[in-house]
Amino acid sequence: MDASGLGLTCFAAAIGMAIAAAGCGIGQGMGLKAACDGTARNPEAGGKIMVTLILGLAFVESLAIYALVVNLILLVANPFVG
Repeated sequence: MDASGLGLTCFAAAIGMAIAAAGCGIGQGMGLKAACDGTARNPEAGGKIMVTLILGLAFVESLAIYALVVNLILLVANPFVG
């Protein structure tokens, strides 16, 4: 593998992970805001809201983990460079 191919692969992995992390952070922030608003409006439903929030945050975080796995595949077992 030449240096330019490795550099482009590292750059692509970094950009991909940055976009995934930004999307994950925005999604988690929006979910937390909605949960706080819901708990403020109806404090008795705080337990149910928290369970739903944790489940939703796990789904959002799984997208970032999938992006990490794809980026690790690009970096370790680069299928594009023969």
